[in-house]
Amino acid sequence: MDFNERPFILFWEVTRACALACRHCRAVAQPQAHPQQLSHEEALRLADEIAELRPPMVVLTGGDPMMRPDVTELIERLAGAGLRVALSPAATPRLLRCDFRALRAAGVVSMSLSLDGATQQTHDAFRGVPHTFERTLEAARRAREAGIELQINTTVARSTLPEFEAFAELMRELRPDVWSVFVLVPTGRASAAELPTAAELEQLWERLIRLRADVPFAVKTTEGHHYRRALMQAAAAGQTAPLRHVIATRDGKGVLFISHTGEIQPSGFLPLTAGNVRTDRLAEVYRTHPLFMRLRDDDALGGKCGCCEYRRVCGGSRSRAYGLLGDMMGAEPLCAYIPAAWRAKANS
Repeated sequence: MDFNERPFILFWEVTRACALACRHCRAVAQPQAHPQQLSHEEALRLADEIAELRPPMVVLTGGDPMMRPDVTELIERLAGAGLRVALSPAATPRLLRCDFRALRAAGVVSMSLSLDGATQQTHDAFRGVPHTFERTLEAARRAREAGIELQINTTVARSTLPEFEAFAELMRELRPDVWSVFVLVPTGRASAAELPTAAELEQLWERLIRLRADVPFAVKTTEGHHYRRALMQAAAAGQTAPLRHVIATRDGKGVLFISHTGEIQPSGFLPLTAGNVRTDRLAEVYRTHPLFMRLRDDDALGGKCGCCEYRRVCGGSRSRAYGLLGDMMGAEPLCAYIPAAWRAKANS
């Protein structure tokens, strides 16, 4: 797939309204919708533009997308155009009042739910509202019963790393289709003080690689692109089966984000705006705007990422480089790997 022509995955933040108060929230979600969020008519027009761009997956996120009254109509509009629609709702009483089979009938093929603590105590503390753990488990059960694919998202922060084995056991019980491990990015409410170290992430990659070989579900990372490098190293060393295919996406390269007010951005974690759907054509911005074109240029990466032999399949988190270094093309701050070319350069 040519990421210069269309994204692999498009995230549409349909609202920032949310009843939760998650301490790491990228969106800094609020109880009420922003007065400038896209109107119903604007949202329908955007759905048609997205259909023209034809990304393989569209994720409706927030905030909490269930807080938007017309979310079902937006799902139907996108699915009716032949797109795969995923929903990323908050685990609230509102969600549990929904008919999950009706969501599936409307066109939701996948649902992502967050578990950021392996127990009720740790998850509810992370999410800022009591009972979200039990509601998440109930929502997961209902999604599976309705025939909706299930993805569990887990945030990796210094506070959650010690729970890895408990998380792994919980995933074995839940048996999602995908477990997505999200490496924290310092944006929104997330603090740089909560970031794991590069060495801790290398240990996490090793544990995920071992787990991946022993479970019936897929294990992936979000904003942890150097996990792909670790996978490739393990396969080359004969420690795992050869990789069939690596989808080499990163912020702006196969990934596109649209905010609740229509801003067109490389991802929800990289708050740089290239246009607005109210005034610009979505496909044109993604394909031709200098911001996106630079992010897709593997040879424009800085520091050790720029000479890394894995840069075309990894490339590091552009969001974390921007958040910590102020340079979206800077080296991934949480990668311990030293490319041979970088070592040679340092010794020359």
